[in-house]
Amino acid sequence: MEMTIPPGRVRGALTPPCSKSYAQRALAAALLAEGTTRLDNVEFCDDTRAALRCIRTLGAEVVQTGESSLAIRGGLRPAGDVLQVGESGLSTRLFTPVAALCGRPIRIEGVGSILRRPMTMMTEPLRRLGVRVTDCDGRLPIEVCGPLRGGEAEIDGSVSSQFITGLLLALPLAAEDTTLRVSRAVSTPYLDMTIDTAGRFGVEIDQRDYEEFYIPGGQRYEATDLRIEGDWSAAAMLLAAGAVAGEVTVRNVRMLSRQADTAVCTALVRAGAAVINDDDSVTACARDLRAFEFDATNCPDLFPALAALAASAEGVSVIRGTSRLEYKECNRAEAIREEYGKLGIEVDTSEPDTMRIRGGRIRGGVVSSHGDHRMAMSLAVAALRSEEPITIEGAECVAKSYPGFFEDLQQIRR
Repeated sequence: MEMTIPPGRVRGALTPPCSKSYAQRALAAALLAEGTTRLDNVEFCDDTRAALRCIRTLGAEVVQTGESSLAIRGGLRPAGDVLQVGESGLSTRLFTPVAALCGRPIRIEGVGSILRRPMTMMTEPLRRLGVRVTDCDGRLPIEVCGPLRGGEAEIDGSVSSQFITGLLLALPLAAEDTTLRVSRAVSTPYLDMTIDTAGRFGVEIDQRDYEEFYIPGGQRYEATDLRIEGDWSAAAMLLAAGAVAGEVTVRNVRMLSRQADTAVCTALVRAGAAVINDDDSVTACARDLRAFEFDATNCPDLFPALAALAASAEGVSVIRGTSRLEYKECNRAEAIREEYGKLGIEVDTSEPDTMRIRGGRIRGGVVSSHGDHRMAMSLAVAALRSEEPITIEGAECVAKSYPGFFEDLQQIRR
């Protein structure tokens, strides 16, 4: 699908989808809890649907009780032996350890870009914890056969925190206590989200400086009622739109959230935008934008929103953390360089782990999403400041996290 976005101003208030990161964690915990968990404010994007398929296959009974609410009767009783994770990296790395709790072979399969993403960080730690693992040269499909027994394991955390999340949620049900020693952990706010979610279901996890995690075995998840908070990754795109082209208020988000992408507000202020924080909303207002520096190592999903912001700012902005971008839905560093180059914006990625973006005049034209939901949204935000319309090829990929993004953007145009 092609989507053409003309330049223009925006003004209004929007409510983004729920945090798919929190939603997927909550769905996994609901599966592992005995009893019925009720989740509210659930957005049924592609990644959330992938998690729902996984928990149903692993034994959960799921009933949709409202437009955005679910009742989930938990219990790990596999109804099948194949988990279909779609293109969801989090579901892949989260539900592989959860599946490894089962004493039968379970195969994890995906489609599209997930087949290119590395899974090597999972195999040896799982084996050390008692699991038989068969993979496809470090990528999907993977087959695991438990039970996951606990013990001690070392994990390379430099590629992703998602597998650590899966272990942290699965290991409380292991027979033995577990100590995980993690080197070079990245995206540590996401690990805080995991520990917070487990705590809401009555499970204890201790950690020391994100280098050592202690998980007592033999615990039980307690069913609970939970409202999923708004998604700061989606909010970042909307706030960037306000910063470059008007004023946007994002509802159902809090600055005190554990989500890593709250850091977008720091970047917006450094770029010269006005940011107003209320109890359950944040507003970004356009001002004269200037080049900024920002380290996105622990919040790599912000790169596309920051690229749109930097393209609209005068001068050369410097964003660090590009090493985190190679194994996303596409190589995001290269995609940003290529697509923004088509719009007349120079993006330099020659320096290790660094992106330099020379902002200024944004031309119109035809660009590609690279099948990446965040790239499609980023280019749409940049179009608000372009001289001519921008046509985005493959725009349907926004369904992965924010199906209503283009409708919401149109709603606030002035």
